[in-house]
Amino acid sequence: MKKVIVIGATGKIGKILSEKLSDEADFEIKAAFRNEDKKDFFEDRNIEFTILNLEDPVDKIAEAIEGADVVVFTAGSGGSTGPDKTLVVDLDGAVKSMEAAKKANVNRYVIVSAMKADNREMWDKSGIKPYYVAKHYADRVLKDIGLDYTIIRPGRLLDEDGTGKITTENPEKNKSVPREDVAAVIVEVLKNDNTIGKIVEFNQGDKEISEAIGNI
Repeated sequence: MKKVIVIGATGKIGKILSEKLSDEADFEIKAAFRNEDKKDFFEDRNIEFTILNLEDPVDKIAEAIEGADVVVFTAGSGGSTGPDKTLVVDLDGAVKSMEAAKKANVNRYVIVSAMKADNREMWDKSGIKPYYVAKHYADRVLKDIGLDYTIIRPGRLLDEDGTGKITTENPEKNKSVPREDVAAVIVEVLKNDNTIGKIVEFNQGDKEISEAIGNI
């Protein structure tokens, strides 16, 4: 059984992922989040949780994730904060969690990034350039830090029911994907070691998620 710690578990993807993993016999889930006031969601579902602030020192973050087999980073500063928090959470917070994973001997690390995070020409047009900059450089650090990584890059995120189907072969054909399907992709990534060292770009499509990820 793999012990998975989900950082940013109170976010939209984090909540869905936590529920999905809690229903999987092969995974033991621990939710990690900053605001203790949001613990009821996890207590109601008997999901283990820990309080983790990404602005804390690396050593303290390492203590929170010690004993896990996998770190999944779904945290983000959110659309209501400014570029300063994007820098602190989406970039430095992500990198600190990678350093903490190394310190705690947690070798498997999965991060939720964004499609076109490497396309600088698109950043200015996006209207959320600091977000893409943060994702780009967090991904670059992850590729070089020595963890068994997978970088998840969905397109525009939707708050609607998942279809259970995606495309990875031509993801820019469609522009969006439900968050529920992003969470399902992460579950399949955790089941498939063939995704280690890979960037998985996807949007909604016509192939079953298990098949699409199994053939990465």
